[in-house]
Amino acid sequence: MNSLLSKIPQFLFFTGKGGVGKTSMSCAISLALAQLGKKVLLISTDPASNLDEVLQVDLKSTPTKVQDIENLYAMNINPVVAANEYKEKMVGPYRGLLPKEAIEQMQEQLSGACTVEIAGFNEFSKYVGDKNIIEEYDHIILDTAPTGHTLRLLALPAAWNDFIANNQTGSSCLGPVSGLSEYKELYDNVVKNLKNKDKTLLILVSRAEKLSLIEAKKASNELKNQGMKNQHLIINGVFTHNSDDKIAQAFYAKSKDALENIPKDLQDLQSTQIGFYPNGIVGIDSLKAIIKSDIPKDFTNAKEKLQEALALDLEDITSWDSLLNDIEKDCNGVIMTMGKGGVGKTTIASMIASQLAKRGHKVTLSTTDPASHLEYILQDGNSNLIIEKIDPKIETKRHVDEVISKNEGKLSLEDMNLLKEELSSPCIEEIAIFEAFAKTVAIAKDRFVVLDTAPTGHTLLLLDASSAYHKEVLKNSNNEMSEELSSLIPRIKDPKFTKILIVTLAEATPTHEAKDLQEDLKRAGIRPYSWIINRSFAVCNTSDNLLCQKGLNELKYINEIKNELSQKTVISPWIEVEINDSKSLEKLI
Repeated sequence: MNSLLSKIPQFLFFTGKGGVGKTSMSCAISLALAQLGKKVLLISTDPASNLDEVLQVDLKSTPTKVQDIENLYAMNINPVVAANEYKEKMVGPYRGLLPKEAIEQMQEQLSGACTVEIAGFNEFSKYVGDKNIIEEYDHIILDTAPTGHTLRLLALPAAWNDFIANNQTGSSCLGPVSGLSEYKELYDNVVKNLKNKDKTLLILVSRAEKLSLIEAKKASNELKNQGMKNQHLIINGVFTHNSDDKIAQAFYAKSKDALENIPKDLQDLQSTQIGFYPNGIVGIDSLKAIIKSDIPKDFTNAKEKLQEALALDLEDITSWDSLLNDIEKDCNGVIMTMGKGGVGKTTIASMIASQLAKRGHKVTLSTTDPASHLEYILQDGNSNLIIEKIDPKIETKRHVDEVISKNEGKLSLEDMNLLKEELSSPCIEEIAIFEAFAKTVAIAKDRFVVLDTAPTGHTLLLLDASSAYHKEVLKNSNNEMSEELSSLIPRIKDPKFTKILIVTLAEATPTHEAKDLQEDLKRAGIRPYSWIINRSFAVCNTSDNLLCQKGLNELKYINEIKNELSQKTVISPWIEVEINDSKSLEKLI
């Protein structure tokens, strides 16, 4: 940690998937710098921010002094609020001028993750690009970095004209910067500072897990390509506890294997390892423990306290057997696993498909994970199960090529470049994949279809709005939408036909991100059927003291989910074996 602190420039950006510890790491480093006499401003632009919880202070959208810590200030920027204000600024002038369907489509196009990110970027830009504010602080730390897509978008000249407001080209994620031309000079300063290695350091946060490190590699390469080349890797939650417990031994072995096989692109980065803190990082004392690299202590009767708490807290938890019984009553339909990256959607989908097939039902499991090797669940020779793989790259390229070919020669070079960048947004991949899913969804009339990647509420509303728009266009033409596409939205919105399962972990960020996902679905008129808490140490029957402490800490989020968020809650344990056959899949239930 000391080595890292000595190299930090004025601006520090944290990036990483939800649940890896970005907020706790940004808080720890901010506190450490403040203790060294530096004046620090810590800013969160995460819609599900738990900065208040970690620092134990009520934060506003302006700098607030943190408790009794000299020199440390923090603030929350709510990009969702900013995005709503921006959306109204863009749509308002067209009310009464355009048809209702067009207004609804504009609103939904401006409801995606890209708009939220740009709106957040706009809000924090003054803290990175305004000299008068910058001069007040020695260090300005942001615990959510912009993606490479956002930086590319801001660099395009056409993003600053009115191309997007008048766009009817098929781009689904409107270039939200089009209404922010007055900020262009400020944005230019921000992007210039981000790319200056003497001014900005990007910190990639990962867990000591194979998938988490792969995601960190992707983010690293994407942001390097956009000029953010000064990078440092923090590997959080490294478990080194000696124990006779088989769960603890397996957890240690998995961490060790991940660290020994760090992706090549990350091996050249300087890195810092942070130990495993079972009780989470909440409060100044816990942050100081990280700074000093304190080793967590065992506490008396952790296993007994966990078992005693579980006896009460698992009372309203639905068993896997009960959930599967409820699902199979209809004998057909679509089951979708949804959740943020790294929570285990594919594994849960595979297990559900395997179990339904074993119960004698015809099942199709459809996955968009090109790295998943799901053939192992066919090793028992179950003829009821079919596995389909949809390649996201192929489907996205097909969709993008189709949109570009329609506009070739019609748009200027600048506008075409912007359209291409629009078509590289995350929303586009989801839509392209879901076009491919439409045919698979249709066959669920006489079998179960399990999808391991489902559309967000935003994508569903966008598809719905586009569908309404296309129907209007097709009224006086001979073209017709396929039955699969025209029936897609009604089928997904039918709770008897489609069951949405939200997959999460019993931790702060994954839980709160899943909560946002549920709100997103509600906008589209969909209520999830069940929540699944995956990889829980609370129910894995460990006797290791630290892992039992971790289990006790999980109960806060288990109770929040089952009491406030979910109508049915199921829990799967953290399991010690690699999932590579049907037998290991069954350990999840």
